[in-house]
Amino acid sequence: MTKDLKLYSAEKKGKLLELASIEELQEMARQVRRDIIRMLAKSNSGHTGGSLGMADIFTALYFRLLQHKPHEFWQSEAQDLVFLSNGHIAPVWYSVLARSGYFPLTELGTLRELNSYLQGHPTSEARLPGIRIASGSLGQGLSAAVGAALGLRMESNQHDVFCLMGDGECQEGQIWEAAMSAAHYGLGNIIGIVDYNNQQIDGEVHDVMNVEPFADKWRAFGWDVYQCNGNDIADFVATIEKIRATSNRTKPSVVLAVTVMGKGVPFFEGTMPDKSNWHGKAPSKDDAQKALAILGETAFGDF
Repeated sequence: MTKDLKLYSAEKKGKLLELASIEELQEMARQVRRDIIRMLAKSNSGHTGGSLGMADIFTALYFRLLQHKPHEFWQSEAQDLVFLSNGHIAPVWYSVLARSGYFPLTELGTLRELNSYLQGHPTSEARLPGIRIASGSLGQGLSAAVGAALGLRMESNQHDVFCLMGDGECQEGQIWEAAMSAAHYGLGNIIGIVDYNNQQIDGEVHDVMNVEPFADKWRAFGWDVYQCNGNDIADFVATIEKIRATSNRTKPSVVLAVTVMGKGVPFFEGTMPDKSNWHGKAPSKDDAQKALAILGETAFGDF
């Protein structure tokens, strides 16, 4: 394991990798999916479905949309802030952080190992570059984003705060308290992104605790609401760019990003016929090999 990992991004030299075309982003998303599968199969533990389903969104954020400085993460205030509330999909976050230069790619091979920086849910005590708070206790992330957005306003900092959430997570009352606070304080610098896949560990969201009419709820709480195909990088990029092109934002914005759990590998996608889904199940070594063959190798290469 790398020593003094928190210093890595400050000392590393090099230019931030920015992918200009949708095709390049799609290839990176495919590599991110390969990373996720290899990490989970090696650790034999973790959340496959949501991590794969959000690969397109995380790739678009970190390689096209975010204003961020991986090599100056702990020093620079001139960057957007990102909070992952549904922390169980940490593998997808770890992949894009490593591939955009926050920490060495070799660390991806340590997922969930004893004393690894890359635990099953993001932690903060190790000061891993890219991660500001521990997360995974569902419902809490949007509250942190509200506090951060208020702090940026007090400092006249014009950067945005992104908060990623799950749709099942929005059954939590704390989400709606935070949503109400964001609207009350006119936090137009918050952009929420909800993984709208209608899946959670106990079944389909509408069966466990229906959140519909979902868009109407957000509007009623004072948010501007957008919807897109979260597995279509071009659609997602256009949606975020539309939000950011709006002048004098006085309302928080939320993107309901429709995704397919397990996207990219057909036998991981959605709910399996035997009703056992891949929300919290890692692929076996055999499943991993089949999945990697489907995805194919990319120009970016495996860790």
